[in-house]
Amino acid sequence: MDLSTVWFLLIAVLWTGYLVLEGFDFGVGMLLAILPKGDKARREKERRLMINTVGPVWDGNEVWLLTAGGATFAAFPEWYATLFSGFYIPLFIILVALIVRVVAFEWRGKIDSPVWRAWADRALIFGSFVPALLWGVAFANLVRGVELDANHQYVGGFFALLSPFALLGGLVTLTIFLTHGAIFLAMKTDGDVRERAGAFAARSSVVTLVLAGVWAVWAQISYANSLWTWGAVAVAAVALVLVVAATRIRREGIAFTASAVAIVAAVVLIFGSMFPDVMPAFDAANSLTVDNASSTDYTLTVMTWVAVILTPLVLLYQGWTYWVFRKRLTVEHIPDSIGLTFDKVLPKTRA
Repeated sequence: MDLSTVWFLLIAVLWTGYLVLEGFDFGVGMLLAILPKGDKARREKERRLMINTVGPVWDGNEVWLLTAGGATFAAFPEWYATLFSGFYIPLFIILVALIVRVVAFEWRGKIDSPVWRAWADRALIFGSFVPALLWGVAFANLVRGVELDANHQYVGGFFALLSPFALLGGLVTLTIFLTHGAIFLAMKTDGDVRERAGAFAARSSVVTLVLAGVWAVWAQISYANSLWTWGAVAVAAVALVLVVAATRIRREGIAFTASAVAIVAAVVLIFGSMFPDVMPAFDAANSLTVDNASSTDYTLTVMTWVAVILTPLVLLYQGWTYWVFRKRLTVEHIPDSIGLTFDKVLPKTRA
């Protein structure tokens, strides 16, 4: 196996880590609009509880995206250039949403004001919903293929990316992240939030199973380059059925593992359907492949040694973080807000 193929597989692994880990972050963010119940004070405590379940890990989970983007730039510069120029508008929207989300995470508790927190919650919901939808649209277009010219430049418009197949792909990632996030909340909390999250996951898992099943079969029949990817479809189907069953008997650990396996199988289907292309074109002669889009062997060799040395350290650190923050949280663990008031930020001047 040559190094360009190795790095294609490694990039798939990086995207797998990102979608599995950041997927439940997106789900928790979107559920801020749905799960909290009760009076204003109770809803605020429950929102803070939900945010605290991902608070120690969300920024570490985003590192997988940065690494995947950096690896693509270094290993397949022409793929990176074509992808980011052709998909400029949706990727720019995703970037804005992620920036807004980061600001909301970091600054929500700085000001003790219901209005401030309400806007932060809207930013978190927006910053979770938009990437959850658009990542699916983007990957579906990579499976379906796009309009590239002989110079490997994207010549389709923005609306050409919004085909029924791509939009269905967006709905699949949206629903699977919602389910993934609800299961994570049920696994990380106790009390009313746990009950509501478990009940939501039991309902949303059925929708996810149907949408993902339709999209996966459509992708395999119409666009896959290999028959072996039917195996990924089968694994995803079994995993999602297990999610449906496990959420009904409230076995959160089994459900979360099965949900993660389904996401892994989806990534295998996506990258397996593309290979040996990295960006399929409607005209196969114009497609970018692992060979014509890759860097030199020297570059790939240096990258491989760096990955071999540093990746285990990153995995150990992230695993340690999850271990430290493994316990369940309840509303009782959430203290009263200690953020600044506007009076403290802008003290009144004496006459």
